[in-house]
Amino acid sequence: MLYYALVFLVIAIVAGVLGFGGIAGAATGIAQILFYLFLILLVVSLVAGFIRRT
Repeated sequence: MLYYALVFLVIAIVAGVLGFGGIAGAATGIAQILFYLFLILLVVSLVAGFIRRT
């Protein structure tokens, strides 16, 4: 999931440099959503791992 967030971030940067503002904005939004989803799943996984150990 983090891989896809980075891919969309690179797409947004390239589109921004080339002047495609709409595409860059959409790709940035998708990258942000995927990154936050990755962080939430990471925290849930860490908490589940700590609970399972005890």
